[in-house]
Amino acid sequence: MDFNDTPDEAAFRAEVRTFLEANATLRRPDEAAHRARYAEGPEALARGKAWQARKYDAGFAGITWDPRWGGRGGTPIQQVIYSQEESRYAVPRGYFEIGLGMCIPTMIAYATPAQLERHVRPALRGEEIWCQLFSEPAAGSDVAGLRTRAERDGDDWIINGQKIWTSGAHYCDYGILLVRTDPGAAKHDGLTMFFLDMKSPGVEVRRIKQISGTSNFNEVFFTDVRIPDAQRLGAVGAGWKVSITTLMNERLAVGEAPGPDAADLLALARTLEIDGEPALESSAVRERLADWYVRTQGLKYTRFRSITALSRGQTPGPEASIAKVVSAGKLQEIATYGTDLIGMAGAVMDPELAPMQAWFQEAVLYSPGSRIAGGTDEILRNIIAERVLGLPGDVRVDKGVPFSSLSRQGGVAPARSGS
Repeated sequence: MDFNDTPDEAAFRAEVRTFLEANATLRRPDEAAHRARYAEGPEALARGKAWQARKYDAGFAGITWDPRWGGRGGTPIQQVIYSQEESRYAVPRGYFEIGLGMCIPTMIAYATPAQLERHVRPALRGEEIWCQLFSEPAAGSDVAGLRTRAERDGDDWIINGQKIWTSGAHYCDYGILLVRTDPGAAKHDGLTMFFLDMKSPGVEVRRIKQISGTSNFNEVFFTDVRIPDAQRLGAVGAGWKVSITTLMNERLAVGEAPGPDAADLLALARTLEIDGEPALESSAVRERLADWYVRTQGLKYTRFRSITALSRGQTPGPEASIAKVVSAGKLQEIATYGTDLIGMAGAVMDPELAPMQAWFQEAVLYSPGSRIAGGTDEILRNIIAERVLGLPGDVRVDKGVPFSSLSRQGGVAPARSGS
C-alpha cells in the first residue's frame, strides 16, 4: 500500500488546487459540509449550475469520462484526488451527484449513440439534471418488489404508479425509471428500464417535508404517462440487469457519510464544559473520541486500499460496501453524542445561536437516512456476508414465483378455493 502521490499524481493535485483556490471558497471548520452541497432554492440551483459549468470548462467535471462526451479521459485515481481536494471547499455539487454518479453511467451503458450525443454533455456541464426513480411505498428496500406498471401501446408505453424518496425530482429535467412490464413473470424478471422527460404530461412531483427541515425528497406520481419505446434502456424484461449498473454506481456515489466526524466532535468538545471543567478533561469524553478516531482512521486506510488499487489500474474490492456500513452508523453515533454534550442547548436549531451552527443537531435528524440511502445496513450486510464471506443466502420463498401471485406482504398468496 503506497500513500504517496506519484510525480504525475502530484502534478495533477497541484493543478486541482490551483483551480479550486481561484474558483471556490474554503469551508469554515464549523460549517456543515452539506449546507453548500445541498442548498435549496432557485438562487442556489443557479449557483450550482454555474459551478458545474466552471468545472466542465476546466476539465474537472468528467475526469474519467470519454473526451467525446466532454470528459478528460483521465484515471480513477485522478478522480479520487480531485474529490479529496474539493471536499475542503463549500461547493454546491449535490445537484449533480445522482445524475452523474448513477443515471448517466447507466445511459452510457445502454442508450443509443444519438441519445448519448443529446444527453451526456448537457448533464456533465450542469445544463440538465437527472434523478433516479426506483423506490416505491410498498417495496421498501426490495427494489424488485415495485408495482409501477408499464403497458405497451404501439410504439409507446403507458406508465401508471408512484415512486417515493426521489431526491431532487422537483428540479430535475430527466430521470431513469424502473417499472414492471410483465406481472406474470418472477419479480426480478418482469422489470424494464426507461428514461423520461420529467416535464412529460401526467408526471406529478410532490415535495416531502423532512424532520430535518429540508425538502429534497419527493413523491412522484405517474398517470397515463406516455414514453416512447425508443427510450427503453436494455431489453424488455431485463430491467433488473440494467438496474444493477445503477445500483453499483450508487454504492460508490453515496459511500461516505457527510459528517460531522471525529475531528468535528473534537472541535466541539474544545468549546464545551462539563460540571465546570473543560469537556476534554473528562476521561469518558476522551474515551469516546479515541474510539471514533480509531474507526475514522480504519475507514481512511480502508479507502486508501481502494485508492492504491485504482492507482495501479486494478479494480477495488468490496471496501465501498464495508465503508458505507461503518461510516453511516458512526455518523449517527457521533451526532447523538455531540448533541448530548451540548446539553440543554442541544434543542436549539438556530445556526446563529447553537454551537457549530447546529450541525450536530441537524445530523441527529438526517443521519438515520444515511443508513437507508444507497442500500440499507441490512442489505449491505447481506451482500458482504453472501458475496464476500461466502455465507449461505437468506431463504427466499418468492424465488421463481410470478409477481402477480405474491401477496402485498411479500409472501406467496394463498390459493383461492372455488366458489
